[in-house]
Amino acid sequence: MSGIEREIILDSRHISKHLPDTPQMQRLLSRGRAAHVFNDEATMNRVAQIVIEIGEYTGTVRGYERYGLFFAEAVGYRISPDGSTIPLFYVEVKIDAENRYHVTPRTRPSEE
Repeated sequence: MSGIEREIILDSRHISKHLPDTPQMQRLLSRGRAAHVFNDEATMNRVAQIVIEIGEYTGTVRGYERYGLFFAEAVGYRISPDGSTIPLFYVEVKIDAENRYHVTPRTRPSEE
């Protein structure tokens, strides 16, 4: 199945932790966790729309229905608590049971 063919609603609670230099992103790092962030909000919005339109269904993992797509150019990066970064080329749209979604840059599709 390609694309999401029903109405879904953006869950804005998750936006800040996936944008650079936000307090929510910094909180993840201070707790010893890596942060997966988009290059900027415009990139996040652009790639989210593309995944919604043509992303591939990858299954349900940890209670979220997931759709994803690889991009030719890095859409974001993973930053570790030590400050090291790796570029991210995969984007996943996660949809909960109430049709709320949020978008995450990743290295690859989620697995159980």
